[in-house]
Amino acid sequence: MGGLSLTVHPLFFVYGFYYALTGKIFTFIIFTVTAVAHEMGHSFVANGCGYKLNRITLMPFGAVVKGDIDGLKFSDEIKIAMAGPILNIAVALFFIALWWVFPEIYAYTELIVSANLSMATVNLLPVFPLDGGRILSAYTAMRLGQKRSERLCKITGGVLSLLLIALFLTTVFSGAVNLSLLFFSLFIFFGAFGKARENKYVKVYSAVTDQKLRRGIIVKRQAVDESVTLKKLLTVLDANALNEIEVYKKGKKVATLNDEKLKKIMENGDIYSPIGKFAV
Repeated sequence: MGGLSLTVHPLFFVYGFYYALTGKIFTFIIFTVTAVAHEMGHSFVANGCGYKLNRITLMPFGAVVKGDIDGLKFSDEIKIAMAGPILNIAVALFFIALWWVFPEIYAYTELIVSANLSMATVNLLPVFPLDGGRILSAYTAMRLGQKRSERLCKITGGVLSLLLIALFLTTVFSGAVNLSLLFFSLFIFFGAFGKARENKYVKVYSAVTDQKLRRGIIVKRQAVDESVTLKKLLTVLDANALNEIEVYKKGKKVATLNDEKLKKIMENGDIYSPIGKFAV
């Protein structure tokens, strides 16, 4: 996940301090590791689609991913959003299967299963910035249009955050204060009414740096047809080499794109455009 940066929201530290005070720091660590694994699932599928996660911000109930939405198909967004919960479910099922073979490990791995199932369940709620909200946004945008989709996502997020605040107040009056409900309600509220469309993905292509050049790197030349899309081209470019791409049209070379040109194309072009569009 080259180029992926990790930041931590202040509420994450507050939540961790709360767990430490209540003697549940190990639980907090397990959930943190689970959240990171969840984002790695997103990153793996995003890379396969020609994108990467640009920045992950850990928050009390999962993480928010930052980037640029330009050129991303809604179908790809759904696939990327589903990857995290699917990975969590796969991890949980793996340990559940192990219990049948090694039942003695149940006491040591039950929390891992619970963390992964909880992470998947929570993230599938249809509100931003959770994965379920991304899926809802992409699906409804295809059916209803972008503006209606964003309005619907804000409504669902607002309603859920109010319900969670109501539940939190109920615990306050009952004497069994549940701060998790408060943290989660704030997370949902700011996700719903923040700049939700910024919480996306960014195209990936890393040009060669001066540091790599000082060590010495290879020059990799490849030939492709003009119909090959930038998305497909991303899968063959080598981030650790100087790339040169020869573009062919009907068997005849029409252009040679060096590493500098390729970087500009990947930064500004639609990943579903054919490379021939830029071979001038």
